[in-house]
Parts: sequence; structure tokens; C-alpha cells
Amino acid sequence: MNINITHRHVPTRACLQLEQQGLPLLLARLFAARGITDRSELEYGLETLLPPQSLLGVEAAAGLLADAVTSGKQMLIVADYDCDGATACAVGVLALRTFGGSVHYLVPNRFEYGYGLTPEIARLAAQHNPDILITVDNGIASIDGVAEANRFGIACVITDHHLPGDALPAAAAIVNPNQPGCAFPSKSLAGVGVMFYVVMAVRAELRRRGWFKTNEWAEINLGDLLDLVALGTIADVVPLDHNNRVLVSRGLSRIRAGKMQPGVLALFRAAGRDPDAASTFDLGFALGPRLNAAGRLTDMALGIECLITDDPARALNIAQQLDTLNRERRTIEAGMQDEALLQLDDIDAENRASITLFDPDWHQGVIGILASRIKDRLHRPAFAFARGNEGELKGSGRSIPGLHLRDALDLVAKQNPGLLLHFGGHAAAAGVTLRETDFLEFEQAFEDVAGSLLTPADLTRNIITDGSLENGYISLESARLLQREIWGQGFPAPMFSDRFMVEKQRILKDKHLKLTLNKNGARFEAIQFNFAESAPGHIHAAYRLDINDYNGLQNVQLVLEHFEPA
Repeated sequence: MNINITHRHVPTRACLQLEQQGLPLLLARLFAARGITDRSELEYGLETLLPPQSLLGVEAAAGLLADAVTSGKQMLIVADYDCDGATACAVGVLALRTFGGSVHYLVPNRFEYGYGLTPEIARLAAQHNPDILITVDNGIASIDGVAEANRFGIACVITDHHLPGDALPAAAAIVNPNQPGCAFPSKSLAGVGVMFYVVMAVRAELRRRGWFKTNEWAEINLGDLLDLVALGTIADVVPLDHNNRVLVSRGLSRIRAGKMQPGVLALFRAAGRDPDAASTFDLGFALGPRLNAAGRLTDMALGIECLITDDPARALNIAQQLDTLNRERRTIEAGMQDEALLQLDDIDAENRASITLFDPDWHQGVIGILASRIKDRLHRPAFAFARGNEGELKGSGRSIPGLHLRDALDLVAKQNPGLLLHFGGHAAAAGVTLRETDFLEFEQAFEDVAGSLLTPADLTRNIITDGSLENGYISLESARLLQREIWGQGFPAPMFSDRFMVEKQRILKDKHLKLTLNKNGARFEAIQFNFAESAPGHIHAAYRLDINDYNGLQNVQLVLEHFEPA
């Protein structure tokens, strides 16, 4: 794989203005390189949040759900089985129940029913006798599922953020910033963000009707739910535009202040992380995977129960179960990676535009992670497949910049009618179902599409850094400063690049490279995870600042992303 280490451009004028407005020089430089020109763009108060009114369908949804609350109708949330879906479901359940509504939830088992509101799920939901069915983080493509629910006389409110197909389901209300005609400026809301906006609109409608004047106990501070919104937003890796950064910032502030759901606190404890110093890294790489483990291996109902319980002891018990599941997931994933590497030995990845793998023994719940690992390793859009229903394969894909994965699948479907049984997703990740007998045909069809859309430049991995970091900034103080900020997809965490002399190196636990580096006479401890090869005497490295906490003693540590001979 070809790798280039490049630097972001830092607009001088914007950097100077941010510094003059009171930002530390390091932050001024980093924010200017990410397109920030004025400190007001870093204001994350709730007053800067986009209002719900321009979100198409939100008033219709609010009216339906307010009617259900005030008249005692039964509501049923159909959730997705990932962290975004779990947090969105929890936001809906907690808010609507506090308003006085009667609401329950249903999480389809991914191994039996697949993704989204299918006709089978609609029939299963009908057994609960709901008046209104609410989807969270799914539903925009559920044309047949909504039709089946309508046949049972169940009104459907779709809340989703995925890209729609050519037609929309015949739901009573659809709230999705990416649906045609929606003028909501932020198209990057996660599913939990969409649901948060819906419950904001429901609260506003109930206030207009005077509901809280006679039911004071039902008034809820929706800020209490922002820890869940932050967790789902970061875990779903949606672009962090200003609106999403507001949601995440407010959620992290509440977590750091100890104002979080018992389940969120329990997840921090199970992960061994300190909520007082919570960061986006904690949400994305410690809490998110533990919640996702439930949906990957068993049933996401376990994760949702962790998030909605008000009993700290029960929350901790569930969080420990989720931690155990996550350890099991890691073991399964490690075995699948070994098998994938054996297959890759027979593939000339350098001369391919995509990678598509299948093994009959792979676990359906872990193929998304495997696809991500392959994509990262080879810098190629990758699909991993496992067996699903009788005669079918379930595939999960991850993509690189330059290839919109959902659009690529749409092109595959149009060029090969009948090949794809189901597909959906967005730019970076997507899922597909096909017949096992059609695997090789799909592999070639996807390769043809990827090859037609990707350029040689797209197939070269560019590690974009913030350039050199002066020795004085390679410090514990700088690492803490950076950890307090909001980073994520579309607003990437700082990464730097410098040349070092390698003074010492050793392999930890047979898989991590531990180094002592020297830069202009100053020594720094460094590590490259999951890399067990030796380094040359002088290296050019891309790295991020991290805090190594060992036996209560904290030191700055460089986490290497990549290095090459200097």
C-alpha cells in the first residue's frame, strides 16, 4: 500500500485572528487548519443549536406523538442494533415516558430479521398492539415494512438519517434531514440526533397545548439526555459539523460534571475510564464498542436496558455483561482477521480497486469490524460476508475517501438487475444481502464499479497531519488541552509529523512496538499499537499526543500512526 504523509494548510490570517481572540496558539493553528475563521464558530452553547422548525416532517411527527401522549395511545419504538440505534431508542423511551406517554421498544434480532422495519418486523410489532410505531436510526428504505404496518392499522413515524432510495415509505410522518425537500442545514445528524430533535418538537407541542401546566411532573430537561446524544453521535462516526459539535460538547460537559445516565456512568466504570476527564475518544473507542457488542453477538435490548434504567446497581451489572461480550467479540474478531489474512495472501491488492471476502464460518455480527480492518490495512473499499438466512449472504462494507459506498452499491444494482436482494447505508459504510451463489458475480461487479470510480490518487493513502510540533508543545499539558476539545469525523483529532532518532525499541506482548525517540536532544516515549516490526535508526513519523496513565502516574506519550525511514 502506498502511503503519503502530508500536511494541512494553515491559513495565516485565520490563525492570527483566532489567536487575537484569545485562543492558545496551538489551538488557533489547529482550528484554522480545520476551516474555523472566527472564535464564534467554537461557541457550543445550546442557544447555538439549529432550531427544529426547518427539519421536514418534525411538526407532523410531534403532533402525532403529542396526541399519543395526551390520549394514552400505545407507542412502540423499533430500534436498530448498533450504538446509534440504542441511544436513539433510549432518548425516545426516556423522553416520551417522562412526558406521560406509554412507550415500549422492540429490537429486531439481526440474525433472524436483518436490518430495518421489514414486513416480518411489522408483523412482530403488531403483536404488541401499538397505535403508533416509531423507527429510530432506520426506516427510510422500509417501503414494504411500512406498508405492512399500515395494513395492520398502525401509524408509522420514521426517524432516520440514512440516505433514501428513489421512493419513500408511506409513513404518517418522516423525519430525516437527508430526505428530498428537507431544508435543515445540518445533513449530518446521527439517528440519535434526529430523535433528540423529534422529542424537542414533541415537548414544544405539549407546551403549546398546556399539557405541562396540569402535569408538572412530565416536564423534562432534555439536556439530561445529551450524554446519550453525544455517545451515539460519536459512535456512529457522522461528520462533526458545528451542530453536531454542539450536541457532543454539551453531552461531554454533562458527563464531566457527573450528570449522566446511570448506564453511561456504568459503561465508563466497566471500561476503566474516568468520566471526569471524558473525551470523544472514550465515547468512540471505550463505550461505543461495549454497547455495540450486544447487537453484534446477542441482542441490543441488553444495551438499551443499560441506558434506560434508573438503578445504578442494575446498570453496572449490565455494563459488566456488555464488557464480557466485548471481550468475546475481540476474540472472535481476532480469529476472523487471521482467516482474512490467509485469503489476502492470494489476492494482489495493489492491482485491485476493492476487496471482497467471504468465509462460511465468519460471525455475521463482526463482519463490519472486519471490513473496517481490511479497509484500514489495504486502503481499499472492502466487503466482508457471512452466511445469513438459508442460501443468503450478509455483507458489511467500509469505504475510503473517493468512493460513496451506498451510491456504488446502487450502481452495482442498476448494472446487474436482481443481483442485490437488499442494500443500504451511506458514504463510508453500507450493508448488502445477496444469494450465496452470486458471491463471485458480486465480487466482480463491485470491483468493476470501484475501478471505474476510483483514481490512482484515491488508492494512495494520505495521512494528513498538522505538521511538525515544537518540543515545548509535546507535553502533558498539551495532551490534556487537546483531549478537552471536540474531535471526530470531518473535524479530525490532531496528528503531527516529525523526524526522530530511535534510541530504544522493544516489542510488547508480541504485538506492540514500544520506542524511545529523540528529537533535537529531547526524549519522548512512543508506541505503535498492533505493529510488531522493528524501526530503523531514524524515522519520519505521524503521531498523536496521548496520556499514558500507569500506576496513577501520568506522562505524555506519542502514539504512532505510521512511520517510514527518514
